[in-house]
Amino acid sequence: MTDLVIRALSESDAHLFDTLPDPLGVGRALANATHRPDWKRVALRDGKVVARAAWWGGPDDQTPVNVNWFDFAEGEEEAGAELLRTSPFQAEFELILPAGWREDPAALAAGEARIRAAGAAGMKVLVERYQYRWTAECGLPQRPGRLEFRTEPDDAVFLDVLRRVHSVTLDAHARRAIAESGVDRAAQEELDFFHWCPSPREWWQLAFTREGELVGLQIPANNPSGPCIGFIGVVPEQRGQGYAYDLLVECTHFLAERGAEFIAGATDQGNFPMAANFAKAGHPVVQERIHFLPG
Repeated sequence: MTDLVIRALSESDAHLFDTLPDPLGVGRALANATHRPDWKRVALRDGKVVARAAWWGGPDDQTPVNVNWFDFAEGEEEAGAELLRTSPFQAEFELILPAGWREDPAALAAGEARIRAAGAAGMKVLVERYQYRWTAECGLPQRPGRLEFRTEPDDAVFLDVLRRVHSVTLDAHARRAIAESGVDRAAQEELDFFHWCPSPREWWQLAFTREGELVGLQIPANNPSGPCIGFIGVVPEQRGQGYAYDLLVECTHFLAERGAEFIAGATDQGNFPMAANFAKAGHPVVQERIHFLPG
């Protein structure tokens, strides 16, 4: 087998990225995402692309947020692993898979090959997540009407609520941040993400009972790929009353009323209550994603 050549692409040869088949439909899944040519890397053998990866980030980011497109030709699993292994970017890998991929033999084979390649490159699985996509055809769920929603201009107030939400959480990314840096840092990372999103600060909302007791917060957002459920969080003392559903419904209405033609959302597969809320609110699962941490 001839030697492998791994390199980044440029504006002039970015077309090479599209010469590899896309059996998992990653391109369709990322139709609203923009990848910079210099954040795309390919592995070539005899001048032919046998593996590729694309890193993604916001338009003003200096380094990528993650790598969300990675695949390789049949029989080129090691080339794919080498492509990830030699990357100059230390970023999370988000493996995009069709919903129910384990029940489809072709998708299962392709998915397992990518999982093996990521493992060979030194990456570790953090969590598996469901990806949702609401559209107008799904219909708007009825507002329960139990809560009042208010804007709050003080970031410190949101930071305090985020600390309380994260003090007991099922979210794997938050739990990892807490384990590494503590609750304060995990809350600050969430706040930083809200500011990173190119959507108005005044969209952020706190939720209260009719009696004025704080329930939590909901953050309707636009990320660089479009409208999304930015964050849903209920403070510990208010859990067990189904309020996360109320927050999700309000977030959906809020974005739809501002012209959103689709709304993306996600939750950990192990977060059974939130997954049930998405289903109840009419948000269908359109993908599954496995998140890997760099080695």
